[in-house]
Amino acid sequence: QVQLVESGGGLVQPGGSLRLSCAASGFTFSSYAMSWYRQAPGKERELVARVNSYGGSTMYAGSVKGRFTISRDNAKNTVYLQMNSLKSEDTAVYYCFVAFGRWGQGTQVTVSS
Repeated sequence: QVQLVESGGGLVQPGGSLRLSCAASGFTFSSYAMSWYRQAPGKERELVARVNSYGGSTMYAGSVKGRFTISRDNAKNTVYLQMNSLKSEDTAVYYCFVAFGRWGQGTQVTVSS
């Protein structure tokens, strides 16, 4: 069955960095675009970044452009989100999403001093 397992979240100070990973299984990973979404308390889930199936094209929400980088390793069936210069407003649960409509369980990112 399809599984998306996120990892790498945690508590970090403002200005710090984290790298999230999403390990995929149960489908042909290299055939699908992958995305990261996030949901902060009391807010709707929002798209953070997307990468196409072979990693050659990416897009970012304006709030993270220049700070976050999405990438993928199709040999490892894994998509990554490198997050730099983190701000308190980046605090949220981060979810991995595959283009045919499945979500991971989420990983908490808290940016606080």
